[in-house]
Amino acid sequence: MRLIRAFSFIVLLICSFSCAQNNSRQNDLKKWFESNGKIKILTTTRMIHDLVKEIGGDKVDTLPLIIGELDPHSYQLVKGDDEKIARADLIFFNGLNLEHGPSLKQLLYEKKNAYAIGDYLKETHPEEVLYLGKEVDPHIWMDVSLFAKTIPVITEALSKQDPANKEFYKERSFNLEKELKELHLSVKNILHEVPEEKRYLVTSHDAFNYFARAYLATDEEVKTGSWSKRFQAPEGLAPDSQLSLQDINFIINHLRTYNIEVIFPESNVSQNSLKKIVEAIEAKGGVIRIANCSLYADAMGKEGSRGDSYLKMLRYDAELIASNLFPQKGGILKCNE
Repeated sequence: MRLIRAFSFIVLLICSFSCAQNNSRQNDLKKWFESNGKIKILTTTRMIHDLVKEIGGDKVDTLPLIIGELDPHSYQLVKGDDEKIARADLIFFNGLNLEHGPSLKQLLYEKKNAYAIGDYLKETHPEEVLYLGKEVDPHIWMDVSLFAKTIPVITEALSKQDPANKEFYKERSFNLEKELKELHLSVKNILHEVPEEKRYLVTSHDAFNYFARAYLATDEEVKTGSWSKRFQAPEGLAPDSQLSLQDINFIINHLRTYNIEVIFPESNVSQNSLKKIVEAIEAKGGVIRIANCSLYADAMGKEGSRGDSYLKMLRYDAELIASNLFPQKGGILKCNE
């Protein structure tokens, strides 16, 4: 009887929390639709949302389209999305084929008031955009210094929409660039406290290539293009959990080659692929562990967590990775500690 009551109490708590989140989202949505003299901005991801919000300040109302742990790679338009897109004065999306759900992708590229910040980056800094084979890697936000280079297209679009506040946006973009530069250096310092021979990362899917190049590789590896050994993942650019025996063996060989002892799950990606790798290694008498907490990549953390903003999620990822790769320095970080 006590067990039933305890279970019922837990279910009630979960339901209450879920209802509170839904109510908060509905309130935000209602306010965003209200006419209040502010520029109404829709972003596809929360990472872009954070940049736009910082630059726009109190002159804008921003709303992310893809929330929670939804996958931006496969997101399809749902009821109500058409109204949001129609209401928005400006739309900012990642591009580089991140939002490749057919219904969403087509609509975004048809809108004249929509800006693909990743496509802008590809045009202005083509040498810094990565490819896996012939497929462009869209995860540009995982390198803070690179993501900062999209600020001009946001600032320009806001200034064009609201010329009277051009200097306001210019000043805020300058401050944001400074803040992102500091974060970039901080993340790099955190990870370079890990000995070079231990700075290897394996996660669920290919979301950390930019991160590895910026924060795990040596300067010489970046210069020669040999940095890619610093990161591997069993799944491709868009997670699908479909692994072949060849995929599993490739990762196992990589783990053995670089004496990697831990692999990292991601917050919005199934751990099935990682568990298959662990099972395969254990079947051969080896040992590998899955990190105690999940990294943030395609999705940010819940409100109140250490990953609930773009700046916080990158710092948290760095600290979590460093503590697992080199626990001798200060122990393994606890989830959202």
